[in-house]
Amino acid sequence: MFAISLGDGAELRPLEPRHAEEYLAHIDRGREYIGQYIALSDRATDLASATAFLQSYADKAAADSGRLYGIWTDGVLVGGVLFRTFDAASGNCEVGCWLEEAAVGRGLITRAIRVLIDWAVEERGMHRVEWIASSANTASINVAKRLGMVRDGVLRESNPYRGVRHDMEVWSVLAREWRERRASGR
Repeated sequence: MFAISLGDGAELRPLEPRHAEEYLAHIDRGREYIGQYIALSDRATDLASATAFLQSYADKAAADSGRLYGIWTDGVLVGGVLFRTFDAASGNCEVGCWLEEAAVGRGLITRAIRVLIDWAVEERGMHRVEWIASSANTASINVAKRLGMVRDGVLRESNPYRGVRHDMEVWSVLAREWRERRASGR
């Protein structure tokens, strides 16, 4: 087991099926806030579904096609980041995140996603890292901007979510851009 410090009493750790009870309690605390733009809170409504969701990412990790990490502050799970998709053969992956409202505004997601992108680019040789978010999710779009990602475009009304079709923005950073940005200290 490993933990990577994110500063301010926060750490990034693998989020595994053994964390199902803790994960469900976290989702229950943040269900409404987390569920504004993503279906994550809809996928964990009881212990069995929370366990199944975490197991699906354990299976993805075993297949090298995705990974899931939790963000703990002072020992409490408050959010997470993930490789929603991870395709080593093509060199493309997609990162994503979620956070309880009480943990917003501390830079946790930006710091955690930096760890993921560094690993994907430097350790795994990924060429392109994507970030996909609802156009209405300003906080998520702002993280992509802080990470130095480029807005590739908008998939108009591509995501049906809770009875409404949402525009989805695609942002990305290429390995050479990421390395240049990191070398310049940004």
